[in-house]
Amino acid sequence: MKALSQKRRHPLAAVILLAIALLLTGGLYAVATATNEAKADTSVSYTAQDAEEGQKLFIANCATCHGTNAEGTADGPALIGVGAAAVDFQVGTGRMPMQMQGTQAQVKPGQFNEEQTHQLAAYVASLGAGPTIPEAEFTDVSQGDAANGAKVFLANCAMCHNAAGVGGALTRGKFAPSLMGVSEKHIYEAMETGPQGMPVFNDANITPEEKRDVITYLKSQEVNSSPGGFALGSLGPVAEGLLIWTLGLGIVLVFTIWLTSRSA
Repeated sequence: MKALSQKRRHPLAAVILLAIALLLTGGLYAVATATNEAKADTSVSYTAQDAEEGQKLFIANCATCHGTNAEGTADGPALIGVGAAAVDFQVGTGRMPMQMQGTQAQVKPGQFNEEQTHQLAAYVASLGAGPTIPEAEFTDVSQGDAANGAKVFLANCAMCHNAAGVGGALTRGKFAPSLMGVSEKHIYEAMETGPQGMPVFNDANITPEEKRDVITYLKSQEVNSSPGGFALGSLGPVAEGLLIWTLGLGIVLVFTIWLTSRSA
């Protein structure tokens, strides 16, 4: 009996084991959370003062369409959860604020400077998690692969933006804008946020490295010298056929008039 009593577990043993398990679980969760936050971190940081100043700018310039608390109105969508990248793209390219309601926001000189754009992005980012402004390494074309970027672009983007990235017409008065001369950061943000009628290409669709490759390809297109002759806007065989048809028909008409005048 004495031996059996010595082998019995202490009444607090289960409690101690449970406490140890909770400590281990909490520690693992803290490590995992820190790792995820490190992965989600960007080269751009925001302060509480940035968000406060951004809120003032928002109320003075954006609340009419997007609502006082960015909840959206009949004239503009809600901005809660769209992220800093969407604000940086729309405001940085001058698309927002819009001068007037229309089918599609137009590119124009920006109304806000870089610091004010940063503050607006900070305020919207504080309203809910969303795509962040990309890190510098993912917009560095010196690290990109233009050949792979061409494959990704042709498979996902060329049907709207043209294989050369010069843009094209869409339905209902919309259009895919030219990507020539657009900054690397704004191209990346457009893929992340899907502005206008563009689909969203998150990291599950196109990885950050592939996005960088796409940017590298587009930047290589900007310096393409068109060794084959006139580029004709790089609009493809339709533009080329139209030019040949127009010139050919014109030459035939001129030659016909010349023959008629000689016979007369």
